[in-house]
Formats: sequence, C-alpha cells, structure tokens
Amino acid sequence: MTQSVYTQQAPSSFKLNQTIIANTPFKDEQAIAQAELYSHLESQAEAVAPTQDPLTSRDRRIIGEIIEVEPESIRTIWIEGGITVWVQFVEGGRLPFDRDWFAARVAEVKATLPETPLERNERLSDELEIACTVFGLYHGEIDWLGFSTKLYQDGHFVGFVGCNQQSWYARPRQYGLNRVAPSAEQVIGLLGVRVAVAA
Repeated sequence: MTQSVYTQQAPSSFKLNQTIIANTPFKDEQAIAQAELYSHLESQAEAVAPTQDPLTSRDRRIIGEIIEVEPESIRTIWIEGGITVWVQFVEGGRLPFDRDWFAARVAEVKATLPETPLERNERLSDELEIACTVFGLYHGEIDWLGFSTKLYQDGHFVGFVGCNQQSWYARPRQYGLNRVAPSAEQVIGLLGVRVAVAA
C-alpha cells in the first residue's frame, strides 16, 4: 500500500517556525529541517543586522485597539497589492484587512485615543529641537515631568522654556512672568532671540 504525504513549502519571506502537520502519523523530516534552517538564518540575520522597527508605540496602540489585541503582540504591518493590510504578530500568524476599512478605523481610533505622557514628551521634544535649530540654540537637560529646560546660545544662557497643558511658555530669568505662545518657535522669539542667519 502506498502512502502519500502532502506538505506545502512556505515562501522565503514567511517565518516558518511551526511544526508542519501531515495527514499521516509520521512527519516530513525535510520540511522540519527546512523550518529549523529558516528559523536559524532569521535569528542570525537579526543578530548581525537588527531591523529597525517602523511602528511606534502609538501605532501599535492604534492597531491593537482596532483588532482588539495587546499592542505588544503586533510585530509589523504592510500593504499588499494596494488592497490588503496585513498585520503580523510577534508569536507568528497574520491577519488580512481591507485597506479602506482599516484606514477608516485608524482615523476613528486616532481621534479618540489619548496621547500618553511619553508620546507627548516625544512630540514636544521634536518641536523644541526644530525650533532650537532655527534660532541656533541648544538646550540643557530636559525636566521630563514638567517638560521644561534652559536654552543657551554660544554658551550664554538665553532663558527658560517649557510647555504645560495649555501652551508653550518662556521667561528670561528663573523667576518672573511667563510669556506664552502656541508653538516653541514663537515662544523662543518672545525671549528676544533672532533667527540664526547663515554667514
């Protein structure tokens, strides 16, 4: 009596680290060896050249909210053929979604998902870095709890700058009245600092 075993070879881009199940009691040794090789090569490649994560923690929170999973379980996402959004999980497995439906849900969740303190600090820090570059300034260590710092230009103290829940603020001395503005660049301008001009 002849026995036949059916196994399907996964594409090289697919992480094949699971046991292949056949319709017969014995396992296809070649497929298992191939899976082990893929797993070994992937771990070696990651050790030599770690991949940069394209998703931020906020991206993961949004996707997790949409598909009702823990944000940490999401490895990455990609769009295939301009039609399907694929969500890849850390523990293996992936789910397909219609691109238009997924984009609409992302917009809905973004509008309602509150910003975490870490995300707020990252956003404010980026805005401050851009403003400092415009004016040719640099800042001291940032107090992340209240998001404030000292500004310097050519080694000279310029003033204090920070951001509270309402707006950006600045003052030229330790004590005194805050000057407020809606952006970091505008509030730095209130300190009397002029835009850096290329020589």
